[in-house]
Amino acid sequence: MFYILVAILSGITNVISRSVNFVLSERIGVYQSTFFNYIFGLAGSFILLTISGEAFKLFTASSYSAPWIVYTGGLVGVAVVSLQVFLSSKVSSFYLTLLLFVGQLFTGIIIDYFSTVKISIYQVIGGILVVVGLGYNLYIDKSKEKETVSD
Repeated sequence: MFYILVAILSGITNVISRSVNFVLSERIGVYQSTFFNYIFGLAGSFILLTISGEAFKLFTASSYSAPWIVYTGGLVGVAVVSLQVFLSSKVSSFYLTLLLFVGQLFTGIIIDYFSTVKISIYQVIGGILVVVGLGYNLYIDKSKEKETVSD
């Protein structure tokens, strides 16, 4: 039950942060908004690390023994946040949330494949069903738009 609650709260904070980032980007720009996102995220992470007592592990050599690809996560994060802020003005929050979910699902499938050399057919089918549903919903929305314009 705890994990379900955490997942729901994570989804809520994701939508709220996207909305706040959009407003911030309109006032100061996409890149500045992304910059402040990471500055406050870094500060929050250090606070949590300090409270948990894990901050001292940052200074051990074993903390930096991961493969180089792991350290590119920050670049991917900057790209994702920048794209979300940019797309917030062009795509509804509902569709952005679905697209983010589909991206995470397929990225997870790819990571699973490269780490275990197995693919879960259920995850692939689920992802395809979500994409088909998203496409159908977009088609219905566009049809309703055309009907409203022609009336």
